[in-house]
Amino acid sequence: MSYEICDTYSMTDRLRLLNVVLHAYHGLYAEEQRLGQLFEIDVELLLDLARAGRSDDPQDTVDYTAVLALIEEVVTQRRFGLVEALAETLASELQRQFPCLKGAIVRIRKPNPPVAATFDGLEVEIERHWTAV
Repeated sequence: MSYEICDTYSMTDRLRLLNVVLHAYHGLYAEEQRLGQLFEIDVELLLDLARAGRSDDPQDTVDYTAVLALIEEVVTQRRFGLVEALAETLASELQRQFPCLKGAIVRIRKPNPPVAATFDGLEVEIERHWTAV
């Protein structure tokens, strides 16, 4: 029995960039804005990878080095009080710069938030889906 992949079949493939660690200056407290801290970022890109899987041609997929460069630019060159705002901006920039994406899931972790409590850190996750216009 053989099966054929149909491009019109509605499926969502994922290309994941996991645990991108960057030093940045986001936060509401003066110490965070002055000293900075490490942030861990996961991005799941939602797109059709069938053509790239069949062709083995990098032109048929997203250049993940360009995505990494975008993540680094947004995280290290801009400043936000809230991790939520950082995540939303990153998702919006992904949509703007990579129109082939159907959506993205962005997770940002602050492993050592400056609070008087012992826990593994803070994580924000947003999921955005886009329709072609």
